[in-house]
Amino acid sequence: MTPAPGPLRIGNASGFYGDRFGAMREMLTGGELDVLTGDYLAELTMLILARDRLKDPGAGYARTFLRQLEECLGLAQERGVRVVANAGGLNPAGLADAVRKLADRLGIPVRVAHVEGDDLKERYQDRYPDSLAAHAYLGGFGIAACLREGADIVVTGRVTDAALVSGPAAAHFGWAPTDHDRLAGAVVAGHLLECGAQATGGNYAFFHERGRDPGKLRHPGFPLAELHEDGSCVITKHPGTGGFVDVGTVTAQLLYETAGARYAGPDVTARLDTVRLTQDGPDRVRVDGVRGEAPPLTLKVGVNRLGGFRGEVAFVLTGLDIEAKADLVREQMTDALAKSPPAEVRWDLVRTDRPDAPSEETASALLRLVVRDRDQAAVGRALSGAAVELALASYPGFHVLAPPGKGSPYGVFEDVYVPHGAVDHVAVLHDGRRIPVPPAHDTAVQAVQDGPPERPLLEPPLSDPLPDVPDALPEPLSPGPTKRAPLGLVAGARSGDKGGNANVGVWVRTDEAWRWLAHALTVDRFRELLPETADLTVVRHLLPNLRALNFVVEGILGEGVAAQHRFDPQAKALGEWLRSRHLDIPERLL
Repeated sequence: MTPAPGPLRIGNASGFYGDRFGAMREMLTGGELDVLTGDYLAELTMLILARDRLKDPGAGYARTFLRQLEECLGLAQERGVRVVANAGGLNPAGLADAVRKLADRLGIPVRVAHVEGDDLKERYQDRYPDSLAAHAYLGGFGIAACLREGADIVVTGRVTDAALVSGPAAAHFGWAPTDHDRLAGAVVAGHLLECGAQATGGNYAFFHERGRDPGKLRHPGFPLAELHEDGSCVITKHPGTGGFVDVGTVTAQLLYETAGARYAGPDVTARLDTVRLTQDGPDRVRVDGVRGEAPPLTLKVGVNRLGGFRGEVAFVLTGLDIEAKADLVREQMTDALAKSPPAEVRWDLVRTDRPDAPSEETASALLRLVVRDRDQAAVGRALSGAAVELALASYPGFHVLAPPGKGSPYGVFEDVYVPHGAVDHVAVLHDGRRIPVPPAHDTAVQAVQDGPPERPLLEPPLSDPLPDVPDALPEPLSPGPTKRAPLGLVAGARSGDKGGNANVGVWVRTDEAWRWLAHALTVDRFRELLPETADLTVVRHLLPNLRALNFVVEGILGEGVAAQHRFDPQAKALGEWLRSRHLDIPERLL
């Protein structure tokens, strides 16, 4: 009988395009690893790479990855570490060729493979003629095929972030597409690793707690997972590196950029309501109990297109009569732009001023004007001319942070859906062989998918969202004295973006606090605390195992991060705003 494979030690060295350059070397030299992953892609990154490729058809991939490999490829080979990264972006074949040329120049014999099939831009050009990129989110089995055939380096285009872990795990343990529970465990591990230092104390709500060494957060280490054959894992980091790993940091990352209890992907749907987290020693958190279900009937496709042009001017209002000064310049600019008004105009008065301020800067507020239009001139010359002409004819103390520019292009991100059969998922090996990767579905679902591959783009698939039901609520906390205080004294939060939506995950660390939070932080209370959400659809999801609530705010980010719809375009600080808001909290919890 063949013994079961040992644990797979898989680490992460990048959470986004522009993350810490030295992380790859740190992860390769800091301790033992079997696989090192790098996540370089996001919705905004795909747009950036698409614009790069317009200038240079040979571009379209994350050049940082190539520079990191130049100093680390020998290290990876010496230590027997395989590297898997989605740095291929829009051009995985081009990056694979560049890696081979680099290896040849360095005299390092490595087998480089890549995964392709995610690019649907040409196929759906008629429907989206102004699209710059249209890419399906592929799963991990293309990566697995490359590794099973002996690849040392695997680069991909648009795969799900978690596929960077589920693919190597499927190859290492020999999992089949129907091993839903095991795959779901790997997907959860991948989600926990994908954002780098966010799992090791970075961006953590309780970073300043008593007992924490603030020096450890100056340079947090990157995370790794010890993944087991049953899909369970331990999240940890290399010994002696900065940061910390505990149930709180892992909970925060688990809630990041998710929605309901079902975390759907192309290989499996992971049930986040089944995840169990246990402290397993210093800087070690055990993750187990994850259940999986068949994946959705469709694949998500991210379409990036040019939305138009954007112009901005920030007027500085200082001292007295801030509101009156804002009213005056708003009326003047409206009159000046009346002949050819931009399609979209947005004013925001940001009251950063304070009475009797000790410095001019702290005596000043900002009035931001943002305009958008398909015509660059409407947000460029027209805006700059109108603003500059007011320099000597408006409110006292008139000045702006910077002269308005000519108007910059902005992008729009849209989710659409296609049948699995519309995508030609292929593993391209180091020797040129091409291995087709079938959809990772069970047979019952596969029968539905065997249709024409050129079917038009679909609406999102229908699914059971596991709604917030009273039966899932804990027993309420018994009545007692309360104190008006910030929510953040008892609850952590982490927020992020998914297209035009934002999520805010909120969690507490004791059963008693959970009994209060689950009943106190309703959708109505959430809207009261965050007035920007008052007129938007807000959906609340319960995750009792994590003592957490996850709120999805639909449309708060407009047409996505590239459109820069609001002050915080990726909703990164939305959770911290919520934590700063005051409400009546039981004194026993404070």
